[in-house]
Amino acid sequence: MGNELLVFVVMVIVQLAFAGMIIISKLVMDGGMNAFVQSAYRPMFATISIAPFAYFLERKTRPKLTRSILFQIFLCSIFGITANQNIYFIGIKNSTPTIVSAIDNLIPAFTFIIAVPLGVEKLGLRSIAGQAKFLGTIICVGGAMLLSLYHGKVVIGQLGYHWKYAESTGKDVNSAHSNFFLGPFLLILSSLTYAIWLIIQAKVNKKYAAPYTSTMLMCLMASVECVIIGICVVPKVSEWALNPIRAISVIYNGVVATSFTYFLSSWCIEKKGPLYVSMFNPLLLVISAFLSFSQNFSLDFAISQINRLSEYIVRS
Repeated sequence: MGNELLVFVVMVIVQLAFAGMIIISKLVMDGGMNAFVQSAYRPMFATISIAPFAYFLERKTRPKLTRSILFQIFLCSIFGITANQNIYFIGIKNSTPTIVSAIDNLIPAFTFIIAVPLGVEKLGLRSIAGQAKFLGTIICVGGAMLLSLYHGKVVIGQLGYHWKYAESTGKDVNSAHSNFFLGPFLLILSSLTYAIWLIIQAKVNKKYAAPYTSTMLMCLMASVECVIIGICVVPKVSEWALNPIRAISVIYNGVVATSFTYFLSSWCIEKKGPLYVSMFNPLLLVISAFLSFSQNFSLDFAISQINRLSEYIVRS
């Protein structure tokens, strides 16, 4: 019972961390940061933050790294970070946080659809659990598609984010980069790649009992992949400059929303399986809906203090 509760609490923490990533990434990119640059910095900081844990905690217990396991970790880096995050950040830039959170509901559906043919999960329509999984898959797909195509009146409210930093760039934070087709389409692809990562990661956990090392290697490979893509798409050096606000975004996304969450997710996959982990993604919609009713949510004070501190350091 204690382990069941611990896994539950860990997955709630993971979703809270992802919610923070959606908020700060959307605001920073509305402020002018390129999505590919954001995606390139994220695994770099993730690698730096988790490398000490992999070295000091697993250097004596780390199993042998075979070519097969290394290839599976490489696939994890492709689907779990490189493809997933590049598509995801562009989708965020062309959508709203509420729609982002809603389309994340597709992840358990995609995970179930992929896991059944591979034998990771059983359909079991004769059991109540199997019927619940099947019905839940239909509801997830139907709900996400409905919200993606729905252009009527607001149902759960617009997120009340207000950020003078983004406004100062001359862009409307409520309508900038809004694309009602491209955004949801890319977010659906992102959900599919994340579901594939969950399945592959489950196989890695069974063969390689070194979660810190596997996560570090995944982030390291993704760093190389994302930097190459980022340089090809965004060759201007000035686009890669980090002011205090952008630095906070990439550090949070790398340390908290990548190395921390991916390690915890891998641990939960080992304990409960990929489908259980994917079932917590709809919690993002609940968090977004809660924040949408908060009209006083503002980052202006924190940003002003950071800007003052950076100006003081420059003068000193």
